[in-house]
Amino acid sequence: MTKAILRLAVSTAFAAAVLSGTALATPKSQLVLAIGGEPEGGYDPLTGWGRYGHPLFQSTLLTRDANLKTRPDLATEWLLSDDRLTWTIRLRPDTRFSDGSPLDAEDVAFTFNEAAKIGSAADLTALEAARVIDDQTVEIKLNKPWITFTENLYALGIVPSDGYGEGYARNPIGSGPYKLVSWTEGQQLIVEKNPNYYGETGPFERITFLFTEEDTSLAAAQAGQVDMVSVPATAADTPPQGFKQIVTRSVDNRGIVFPIVKDEGKVVGEGKKLGNDVTADPAIRRAVNLGIDRNQLVDVALLGHGSPAAGPADGLAWSNPDAAVSFDLEQAKTELESAGWTLGNDGIRVKDGLRAAFPINYPASDSTRRMLAETVSAQLKGLGIEATATGKSWDEIDRIMHSEPVMFGWGSHSPLEVYNLYQSSLGGVEFFNAGFYANPAVDRHLAAAQSAQSLEASFPDWQKAEWDGTTGFGAKGDAAWAWLVNLDHIYYVNECLEIGATQIEPHGHGWPVTAMIQNWKWTCE
Repeated sequence: MTKAILRLAVSTAFAAAVLSGTALATPKSQLVLAIGGEPEGGYDPLTGWGRYGHPLFQSTLLTRDANLKTRPDLATEWLLSDDRLTWTIRLRPDTRFSDGSPLDAEDVAFTFNEAAKIGSAADLTALEAARVIDDQTVEIKLNKPWITFTENLYALGIVPSDGYGEGYARNPIGSGPYKLVSWTEGQQLIVEKNPNYYGETGPFERITFLFTEEDTSLAAAQAGQVDMVSVPATAADTPPQGFKQIVTRSVDNRGIVFPIVKDEGKVVGEGKKLGNDVTADPAIRRAVNLGIDRNQLVDVALLGHGSPAAGPADGLAWSNPDAAVSFDLEQAKTELESAGWTLGNDGIRVKDGLRAAFPINYPASDSTRRMLAETVSAQLKGLGIEATATGKSWDEIDRIMHSEPVMFGWGSHSPLEVYNLYQSSLGGVEFFNAGFYANPAVDRHLAAAQSAQSLEASFPDWQKAEWDGTTGFGAKGDAAWAWLVNLDHIYYVNECLEIGATQIEPHGHGWPVTAMIQNWKWTCE
């Protein structure tokens, strides 16, 4: 579909929404949201839907409130055995899916076992098996203590054991607060309240999600055709008439991953080159971390809508604030000179004939990452490092990410993401640990965290992996990444729509802003 045809189709969708009274009805019972988040693979939790936000159609065993405190959802009781190998979970009674069929322990056991069988995006490597104890009780056996398995209780939506199969992703049946009515891919999704939902619901019977480009979404807001639109930092601070700006904190970060190993002519996977002689030098990585003015990045690239990033989980309980380094250009130069990187005639440092030069690759379609890459490039020039901002397609990035620095975005409510980014055995696995980072001491801290008695008890070991006073993956240690910024998530919201408290939002896939949708209210007559 050409862009012009797509815009016409989207305009038709807007018109349909208006004619049906969706955007302007009084009293308000319907909403139109343009907040992105259309999943390529559909709405199947077993293949990743809901991993970064609220699954909406499906229930999870546990949930988090606005302060990220644990709250029951399908589970009423949950207990991890003393040997940390068995979860016993008691389910709420009389729960039904949106099609009216009952939800019981068989469905929960099926969801976990099936997700493990098909190689779900969820981390189920520690699952031995889930089995039914009785209609309301499930036992989940692990093959090893694995504390981040807990995240599956929050993120894995439960599917019906007798209704799951081919086509589920496009016609999901769940026990969440809403059910799917129609999905026109690339244009819109319409959902309605699930009449069988057991929890609190807000006043909105029907919600239309529009999948539009940034400028189209803003135009719709200016025309009063949507009730909420997500906007990039470059379009913030000028809400249309009748809208207010809501800014939510996030751990949606941006950072540069460095190839850690030297280029020895090796390839991995399907011929992907491995290694980079410049970034393999820890002095280069530490100098980059010291020489980036992150406050300036926030001002220039995010127009103030964000915060400097020191690690992959800033502000969360498992991050280590002691691992951060401050902007120090002179110390950065000292690091380079001590390591033998001297300024060449062209202002770029050289060591043993090797120039301190590399690209900073970013997805060419992402204007925020382009601004960040260009600003970092300008900053590092003052250090004598030639870092060239280079836009590429995701296919191209996939081919070079083990041999050239790449700007990625991450951010999760689970420390599992820390494990995935830095554990040595995950080098080159999907987009995890793209730089092939490895440090035995860090691996030991990560293993200790995974073996902890509880998630809360694991936090000190995650923090030691980042910096234990001697080593770590953070900027004071191996500086495997240069974390840059945490983005604010910005929404223009109809002045009559009150969405209440919001969570610290994870990376932008999905609809994290809808996590508290039961609290949304329409305040106008």
